[in-house]
Amino acid sequence: MSKHQSVLGLFALGALLAVGWLADPAPANAFGIRSNAQCESPAVLRAISHRFSIADRNVLKRGLAIEDYFDIHQNRYVPAGETTMIDRRYCHGKVAMNDGQARTIWYMIEAGQGFAGVGGNVEYCISGLDPWRIYGAYCRSVR
Repeated sequence: MSKHQSVLGLFALGALLAVGWLADPAPANAFGIRSNAQCESPAVLRAISHRFSIADRNVLKRGLAIEDYFDIHQNRYVPAGETTMIDRRYCHGKVAMNDGQARTIWYMIEAGQGFAGVGGNVEYCISGLDPWRIYGAYCRSVR
């Protein structure tokens, strides 16, 4: 096989891969949370647990972990429209922590706010574990 044939073969392979990718793009949930995820979605709860473990290890340093979720429900849903360009689902529930305490959790799922605008994003606040009030007093901004 000549050098010219090898280059053409690689180009053809690249073109086929590109066409296949365009014809069958990755689903929105390939990057994490689906844009239309519900409050009790396993992907949403996994994302919260993972992010909390990082926050505890690097910031809180209390050795806490989320063990389970319960009483999860949706507080409200704000669709994209006149006042916002982003669908937002506001959720509330309880988390069982490894210290034996149950704490209230508030979280918001935002459509189209995932990595590079693909998929969804979740912002959460656990009552009593937001010492700098990043989400406002009493987790107000994610209620």
